[in-house]
Amino acid sequence: MVKKRAILFLAGLFLVLSAPAPAWAEAQWPRITLSADGVPISYEVHGDGEPTLVFVHGWSCDARYWGAQVPYFSMRHRVITLDLAGHGHSGLGRSRYTMESFGEDVAAVVKAAGAERAILIGHSMGGQVIACAARILPGRVSGLIGVDTLENVGYVMTPEEREAMLAPFREDFPAETARFAGEMLSPAVERSLREWIVSDMSSAPSWVAVSAMEEMTSQYVTGEAARVFEEVRLPVVSVNADKWPVDFKANREHMLSYEAIVIADADHFLMMTRSEEFNDALERAIGMILWEAGK
Repeated sequence: MVKKRAILFLAGLFLVLSAPAPAWAEAQWPRITLSADGVPISYEVHGDGEPTLVFVHGWSCDARYWGAQVPYFSMRHRVITLDLAGHGHSGLGRSRYTMESFGEDVAAVVKAAGAERAILIGHSMGGQVIACAARILPGRVSGLIGVDTLENVGYVMTPEEREAMLAPFREDFPAETARFAGEMLSPAVERSLREWIVSDMSSAPSWVAVSAMEEMTSQYVTGEAARVFEEVRLPVVSVNADKWPVDFKANREHMLSYEAIVIADADHFLMMTRSEEFNDALERAIGMILWEAGK
């Protein structure tokens, strides 16, 4: 009887050990690392291959906005997406959401993931964020790619212009953000996607969003938007829609090198609304960065 029980126990143990792992054990869960000020930053890592591509979202967005890029680029690269502090699944707790502190978020993720050769890709506000991150990561970044951003880093905004822009967001954040996001989308965008983007952005924590916009716009009053690129001597490429003109001359005055790929009739969220064309253009931009970095 004892021998029989032992055989049954071993057989059961074999079945348990050889059974497929439960779905939760195989899932690609987000990871957490701490930014320089201790705020938890959520990030995900997919795929393998250098250089590592680090995707940084824009104002009042999060890592989900890169959903059409992760599966495409992770076939050939290690791909990292993250939520900046105050966005998505990352922590809150800051009194000011500056471009420099967001840069620390990106730097913390790059270091935690062990990325030694990275290209930083930033949408909208993320273009300023990745420049700040590169300044913190000397030797780890091969180049910067802006997505519908960096049209003219030398643009000088007056304090009066800045206040006029900020006032409606302070007064009624949901309504003004819905208007703001809606105007940046093409009328041809599928209705469900349009509604999702507008609703998602206008539901962001207002105190985070207003602080981030205050800090972002202040860089164009103080000149910091250009100054950071003068300190970060890296090749820069933008993949932009044609809604706003790109000032190549102004950018090249402040950057080591600058090029832009412009997609006709696209809108601000072109990585979502024109994802196939955008992915092709981003592949070209990555090649341009690697060629410049290798010169």
